[in-house]
Amino acid sequence: MCRTCWRASWNDTWWRCSVAEVAAPLGLLAELTHRCPLHCPYCSNPLELIARQQELSTEQWCSVLDQARDLGVLQVHLSGGEPLARNDLPEIVSHARGLGCYVNLVTSGVGLTTPRLADLVERGIDHVQLSLQGASEAGNDAIAGARVFKHKLIAAEAIAEVGVPLTVNTVLHRRNHGEIADLIATAERLGAERLELANTQYYGWALRNRTALMPTREQLDAAEPIVREATERLAGKMQIVYVVADYADAHPKPCMHGWGARQLTVAPDGTVLPCPAATAITTLELSSVVDTPLAEIWYSSSSFNAFRGTEWMSEPCRSCPRKETDFGGCRCQAFLLTGDAAATDPVCSLSPNRGLVDEILAQQPVVDVELTMRAPGRA
Repeated sequence: MCRTCWRASWNDTWWRCSVAEVAAPLGLLAELTHRCPLHCPYCSNPLELIARQQELSTEQWCSVLDQARDLGVLQVHLSGGEPLARNDLPEIVSHARGLGCYVNLVTSGVGLTTPRLADLVERGIDHVQLSLQGASEAGNDAIAGARVFKHKLIAAEAIAEVGVPLTVNTVLHRRNHGEIADLIATAERLGAERLELANTQYYGWALRNRTALMPTREQLDAAEPIVREATERLAGKMQIVYVVADYADAHPKPCMHGWGARQLTVAPDGTVLPCPAATAITTLELSSVVDTPLAEIWYSSSSFNAFRGTEWMSEPCRSCPRKETDFGGCRCQAFLLTGDAAATDPVCSLSPNRGLVDEILAQQPVVDVELTMRAPGRA
């Protein structure tokens, strides 16, 4: 259904009120597939991956992009899994560019050669985000569960040759936290304009491997001055974004700038998520673009309206001066730790459930614990 027809199918008063209260989304994370050559033990994708036969078709993804642009989306982030696993990626990129969107490719780099990237850039890729699991071949490949480090270097060379901006993204955890200085140096060598050093968020496979992945207090304390020095030294040359570890902080992060506020995610099968990890909340009724218009999902679905704004909050969030800064914290984390998605994020020092986090921190092992590796998505 086109946007005009969809508007006409709803009461005018309802539509005007909804638009006035809810801003249009800025970005769309399009998870084109869950297929991936990596086996990362911190992967936030669900434990039960969406199979290839359940993925949206090329035509369906183009329809999603049409609806997203009509809705107001300006940025499209093509992700997965590994988006390069989709043979129709060039057509999807072309369609997004034809709509006037800024297009970001989020990739492991496996299979990204200079000719392939040159074609994608010509079709509309504006930026590439390349994942790096470690600063050395041995460390990277041990975490990735595959011999892919050399492929990442090939991809980085292709990005430099084609001349598209590069962001390097590394998920930090106990196994690579001591490599932060080397990771920064590696990103410099690769010509990155931006480096994201993000401590693991415990959803999906990361939650299963939480005990083995949690950095020590010593590692976190050692990281701060390294990041600070590099941020100052590289100012104007490479931006460094350091996302601190949730459990070790006194305040929760402002998840997605608020639930259903700026971003939406479409999973490979068309399920629409208010945040990429929202499937963790099993009590949430999620909608799909296969049978419901994207605008209807954004504005009126129960899942997107569940935790919008501040009215849903209970104490201590409701009277907290930070409630429009951190928006109550992470709903997925609240659900996974307490069973109640509306609870104050237990990371918060004011949460009545903060003891749950303190208990987890107190149980950190003295020695390394074996990781359970994520199985790759099947082709």
